[in-house]
Amino acid sequence: MDPYVYVVIVSALGLLAYYFTLLMAGLARVRFKIEPPSHSGPEEYERYVRAHLNTLEHLVLFLPGMWLFAYVVSPLWAAGIGAIWPVMRVLYALGYHKAADKRRLPLYLSMPVIYIFVLGSLIGGIVKLVGGA
Repeated sequence: MDPYVYVVIVSALGLLAYYFTLLMAGLARVRFKIEPPSHSGPEEYERYVRAHLNTLEHLVLFLPGMWLFAYVVSPLWAAGIGAIWPVMRVLYALGYHKAADKRRLPLYLSMPVIYIFVLGSLIGGIVKLVGGA
């Protein structure tokens, strides 16, 4: 079996985690009666929006970082490490929806995944380049 199928599955889970934050922000817009295009409202509403936008900001690094890491290091390691991110991002959003302080632990657990992918890809790419692979 192609080991990249695991990276595909984790990618889909990452996109679903993002979509969860999108859906929750949209539902909060209705719940708090925030008319488009405004993103301003009560603090409770703004926490939903921030959870969504912050997840988008991290998704831009997570997905390409995971695929680069899978290519130059290992698709199995990429999927294994990457599986942490979608779970932590959903927990991040759920915590943020309750209170800003409740987002911290899942945020801190999801961020190293991105660092590992980006730095691992850079190092793996240099090693492959120098090694002639």
